[in-house]
Amino acid sequence: MSRPLPPFDLLPGADDSPVILHVPHSAREIPDGVRAGIVLDDAALERELDHITDAHTAELAEAAAGLAGVTPWRFVNRLSRLVVDPERFPDEREEMLAVGMGAVYTRTTHRAELRPAGTDPEPLVERYFRPYAEAMTRAVAGRLAATGRAVVIDVHSYPTEALPYELHGAGPRPPVCVGTDAFHTPPELAELARKAFARCGETGLDSPFSGTYVPLDFYGTDQRVGALMVEIRRDTYMTEPGGPTVEPGLSRLAAALATLVDGASR
Repeated sequence: MSRPLPPFDLLPGADDSPVILHVPHSAREIPDGVRAGIVLDDAALERELDHITDAHTAELAEAAAGLAGVTPWRFVNRLSRLVVDPERFPDEREEMLAVGMGAVYTRTTHRAELRPAGTDPEPLVERYFRPYAEAMTRAVAGRLAATGRAVVIDVHSYPTEALPYELHGAGPRPPVCVGTDAFHTPPELAELARKAFARCGETGLDSPFSGTYVPLDFYGTDQRVGALMVEIRRDTYMTEPGGPTVEPGLSRLAAALATLVDGASR
């Protein structure tokens, strides 16, 4: 039986912090009712979770929050992205639909069948996706009300070798990739990230992943909401594909993320 968990947590930070560390893909939990709609056997599902999960990123965000001079807020998904991916669009605007990875995945990282053809995504979108989006919208609105601005920093990881589902996997795969948005990522925020993660090796821009997460209520319309995606290559802090953390990599990355948080807070 799956252990019951809340679908997500908003973990409070300092009242005067505009920063939300968003951790959408760190969990492996799949409720029993959702598991019933997945065609993989248990062993294959565990292998898929090894590949698709941004393992230990919640731990990384927690460590960074503890090190930061101004404690950021944290919004953490407690369910696997195989339930729903909260960072996808629930409609036809999402290019990842081309590989079966819209809001509700139908294909695996290796493009095998995950859910049967013709699966209706709407029940999962209604049960999990929309409440998540609404809660994240409220979290950003809360930072705007309290501080006059909000900065959403997404915390992700990616494998050393490109997986078959990646649409843009042929480019550079540096130790840290900073994803940006033309509207929501001011140049100074990207530069803060580059300097903060310099201690962790080369920091690249928008390769192999680009873009940021901003709730749709603010996306492309409210420049008080800044956003940045931090993608960390997994071999820098863990044993791939789904193994334990490796030091000093995790501690070094947590310190760098805390530096970015403090810079964004200022």
